[in-house]
Amino acid sequence: MRNSTKGSKRWAVRIKKQNKKYLGNHLIAEFWRGKIIEDEKKLKEILFEAVRKSSNTPLKFTFHKFNPRGITGVVLLAESHIALHAWPEFNYLAIDIFTCGNKARICKALEYLKAVFKPRKVEVREIKRGIL
Repeated sequence: MRNSTKGSKRWAVRIKKQNKKYLGNHLIAEFWRGKIIEDEKKLKEILFEAVRKSSNTPLKFTFHKFNPRGITGVVLLAESHIALHAWPEFNYLAIDIFTCGNKARICKALEYLKAVFKPRKVEVREIKRGIL
């Protein structure tokens, strides 16, 4: 028998076509040749709006600027996280959006980030995490 945290079963979401449940949804996006923002204050505003649009709950923001360029920004969510990793020298932005529960609208967050960063090329992979 598996141990589970109190209330953890409420996070399981049913995969409609396969009639299976999963614990989380993870979008991995790659943005090429778009806007790169290395200003921590501006990135915090962008991440906060992505969180709002996806109906998630922000808990904590953290950023790290690399020398000479590049930045990683992460917002810890009650439902998991959103992370941005910028490589300005390659004009590349890696984005992770991972949430659990059935109220999260992670595609709304992704669409907002596309509108802000305006990448010329986008690659997205979706992973159902913890299929039960």
